[in-house]
Amino acid sequence: MFEETNLPRDQESQPTAGAGFVCAVRGGVVDVEFGDGALPALETALTIGERPESLVLEVQAHTGSQSVRCVALHSTHGLARGVAVRNTGKPLDVPVGEAVLGRLLDVTGTLRDHGPELPADTPRWSIHRAPPTLEVRTRGTDLFETGIKVIDLLSPLVQGRKAAIFGGAGVGKTVLVMELIHAMVERYKGISVFAGVGERSREGHELLLDMRRYGTLNNTAMIFGQMNEPPGARWRVALSALTIAEYFRDVRRQNVLLLMDNVFRFVQAGAEVSGLLGRFPSRVGYQPTLASEVAALQERIASVAGASVTAIEAVYVPADDFTDPAVTTIATHLESQIMLSRAMAAEGMYPAVDPLTSNSLLLDPSIVGAEHYRIAERVREAIARYRGLQDVIALLGLDELSAEDRLLVGRARRLLRFLTQPFIVTESFTGIPGRSVTRAETLKGCHAILEGECDAWAEKSLYMIGTLDEARERESASSPVEAKP
Repeated sequence: MFEETNLPRDQESQPTAGAGFVCAVRGGVVDVEFGDGALPALETALTIGERPESLVLEVQAHTGSQSVRCVALHSTHGLARGVAVRNTGKPLDVPVGEAVLGRLLDVTGTLRDHGPELPADTPRWSIHRAPPTLEVRTRGTDLFETGIKVIDLLSPLVQGRKAAIFGGAGVGKTVLVMELIHAMVERYKGISVFAGVGERSREGHELLLDMRRYGTLNNTAMIFGQMNEPPGARWRVALSALTIAEYFRDVRRQNVLLLMDNVFRFVQAGAEVSGLLGRFPSRVGYQPTLASEVAALQERIASVAGASVTAIEAVYVPADDFTDPAVTTIATHLESQIMLSRAMAAEGMYPAVDPLTSNSLLLDPSIVGAEHYRIAERVREAIARYRGLQDVIALLGLDELSAEDRLLVGRARRLLRFLTQPFIVTESFTGIPGRSVTRAETLKGCHAILEGECDAWAEKSLYMIGTLDEARERESASSPVEAKP
């Protein structure tokens, strides 16, 4: 697919101790030849300095007694054979600690926000680290309220656990992640680390501006490997962000909120790298190391005594196929799965979270309480019954249903509308002020609808609101005023 750069070798750039030279360039993969000395170990970082900006390579395979195959973490445009390569003798490391808060970095830890340089004493950690052992891991049970009704009700999050938002293109993953960032930082008041994996440049720029506007940037580190960068950068940027989160967890003993958008791009970049390295593809064209690569990332997202890492990940679902190998592999490592529905998005039900397919292992009476569990199950039961009757309603009409079914359908439709919500991050587009709703208010509203208190209300009174009190005010305002005698 890529043509090898066939320029003559620079005879003066022969390898010296700890150095080598480029012998082949194939897109994002570079072959480096060394002399008689020992070859660098796998995952060792190599650097090429004879460019406007230093190019970092990571060793992925030994192809001979004197040559290695590397993945480039920056663009290889203009790189020629014979260029000298330096062996750093260690894996890629990135800056960590207080100095990176409020800053925007790339996969190698280079600043990209045009701000001042980091202090010289800023610690640096390798991006390749072992996950915490089972003996030191902890599993929290403290609920992590988001202020988003449908998530807090049906897919609750718990501090120190992992959750993901699954959805196809254009159903609202990034908007939901940005709302969660705003809500979590507002409520959480802790350290946040955002990993932009394969993000568009526009999205990263908007996120940076939003964080500055809301005043949340000072407690957030942002690490981007954008869509226009080589696959090696998109493949490793999640590890760079995770390393920064681990520093605050292990050294500073602070709770960390880790947000990743989009984990599918991490898998996709791995598949590109695998193909460039010459590995045979596996199922549906994915890399044969899919399961181990995802596990290596997800197993590092863990909590230890005294500090936790809470992860919220966005996962693109290709062609809305939730049985895709990448999607199912990622899902096995999660406690909460928030599924976005294209059909609900088409109906204007935002956030387009499907209440039936979204689930959480944490929706348990011992964690959320018996009352929350009972209401959530009743909500799901009502919506499932309504979905089962939709074909009958479409063919025969609502009047052909029994009185009991008509009552249930009305309540289910009101529940679906009550679970919609305007977002703070979309105020500038919709003109509707965002709402943040406590879990108690969400349960109160759902219970009232299930018990029939809203049966006489117009459905539109419950659409895109916060609490039930707001719907009550809207209903009162829209009711006709009786004429005085």
